[in-house]
Amino acid sequence: MQDYLSPERNRAALLTIDVQRDFVLPTGPASSSGAAVAVPQIQRLVRAFRAVNAPIVHATRLYRCDGSNVDLCHRASIEAGARIVMPGTLGAELIDEVKPEAAPRLQPDLLLSGKLQEIGSNEWICYKSRLSAFFQTPIEDHLKSLGITTIVICGIDFPTSPRSTVYAASNRDFRILLATDAISCATDAGLDELAAIGVYLMGTDQLLDWLSRSRAAA
Repeated sequence: MQDYLSPERNRAALLTIDVQRDFVLPTGPASSSGAAVAVPQIQRLVRAFRAVNAPIVHATRLYRCDGSNVDLCHRASIEAGARIVMPGTLGAELIDEVKPEAAPRLQPDLLLSGKLQEIGSNEWICYKSRLSAFFQTPIEDHLKSLGITTIVICGIDFPTSPRSTVYAASNRDFRILLATDAISCATDAGLDELAAIGVYLMGTDQLLDWLSRSRAAA
């Protein structure tokens, strides 16, 4: 029987979701519970993928202050004056734990125009206007142009953007591996639902072992 689900060892990319200061830092206006626990594991994954020069894409949000590009579930609060991940602000930046050394700040005009911002060797930032990292973004075409079949997903606030991204990746026939301890607010029930559609669930230790074995076997 053909195996369509198992992660392919040397065709994997890391996708981080909403790992931005406003969503992660305790003082952030939209701080996610559990982010402090997830961040060290996200950092380990980012460093490991960099070490083997495997692709990394950081999917980020940018909310214009008039709410015009904001998803409906958050638009009213932005229109009412909430200031979250606004273009050009420090709160919209990636957290220090995942940024490459000497990485430039986000380029809002470039990102909002639908282009990827390269911030390191084989590493990019992408703007997403909705929960899913694949909705009207170049991520699918970019990863497939690199020969990627397998996506490792980690990030902030599992019930919203990460879970939406997992389903969108499945719809696009990517093989998916979710880093269960490198994602905030995950629930057992939610993880079980993803396992039922063929998503591989691994803790960071297991995932890093998988990544190192895959490279050794190449």
